[in-house]
Amino acid sequence: MDKIIKKVLVSLESSGYKAYLVGGYVRDHLLGIKSYDIDICTNALPKDLHALFPNNYNSNTYGGFNLKINKYNIDITTFRKELKYDKRKPTEILYIDNLEEDIIRRDFTINTICMDSKEKIIDLLDGVKDLRLRKIKMVGNAQEKLEEDPLRILRAIRFAAVLNFEIDEELDECIKKNYELVKTLSDIRVKEEISKILLSKNYLIGLELLKKYHILELLGISYDRIDYVNDICGMWAQLNLEKNFAWTKQELTNIINIRQIIDAGVIDNKTIYKYGLYVSSVAADILNINKKSVYKMAQKLPIKSVKELQISSQEIINLLNIEPSKKINEVKKELVYLILDKKIKNKNNDLKKAIIKLKEG
Repeated sequence: MDKIIKKVLVSLESSGYKAYLVGGYVRDHLLGIKSYDIDICTNALPKDLHALFPNNYNSNTYGGFNLKINKYNIDITTFRKELKYDKRKPTEILYIDNLEEDIIRRDFTINTICMDSKEKIIDLLDGVKDLRLRKIKMVGNAQEKLEEDPLRILRAIRFAAVLNFEIDEELDECIKKNYELVKTLSDIRVKEEISKILLSKNYLIGLELLKKYHILELLGISYDRIDYVNDICGMWAQLNLEKNFAWTKQELTNIINIRQIIDAGVIDNKTIYKYGLYVSSVAADILNINKKSVYKMAQKLPIKSVKELQISSQEIINLLNIEPSKKINEVKKELVYLILDKKIKNKNNDLKKAIIKLKEG
């Protein structure tokens, strides 16, 4: 255990509170996976946490308490019962002083394993056993838990894929019966979970599970072939999508552009000029084109911007004997492409000759 994490736990314990690491960090620690997202549960109330960590926190409306220390993102929450839910959000909670009551509100047994500051494992719900069995098993009644929060359907699939675990039989049957609950989730949450699946090296396992449970069909997603690239826009670009999933403007642009290059199947000077090096290199990975050759091509581009054209707009107007108009930009674009195709050089006289030819043609 890193001394930073230990220090936070010891600070709570030395002040008279119970405090345990819980969830993903402990699970990943037992699997030998490095994790920097830390969850701590404690019987310290939010007001106690504010007093203990006065200068380094962010809190939220659910009583969660967040510390960012170096590379670690540490969330501290008070033991609680979630009494009511509204669209996945707990609208009524009760702070309690009992670890077991707190962990039974969690999703899967492998996420209920706890660890204290001395690295002692506290396993009240047989999470370690399910970890050894490589099983995703719901805490409590699977039907109730999925109705309470349908995101657990996608989380179960994501953990099964990323960890290469199997979904417990009871949970499997419940997902089959309740998969349409995924339609109630926001596009943002769906996008986040599927993105985590796509960025896993076991992405095909995840996609096959999403297909098995009819969730891809439900979401309007299909695919023919998808090759792994370490770029989320590159992964999404290989899927056939009937809708957008709350993309940012830049994400949508990247996905569309990568897809256009993939469909063309070629990366040349014009590709790099039009789409840029980032998009071109992602597409190169998908098309199995050597990225080094793409980088070299980018470095040797004979022109990188229309502003580099060695001819002015006024010279073009004079040569073509036209009024200033959009026609100027069209001519400049054609000149740039001639340069990129190495049919002419970016020199004033060459450009003038090219414009005269364009005029005559």
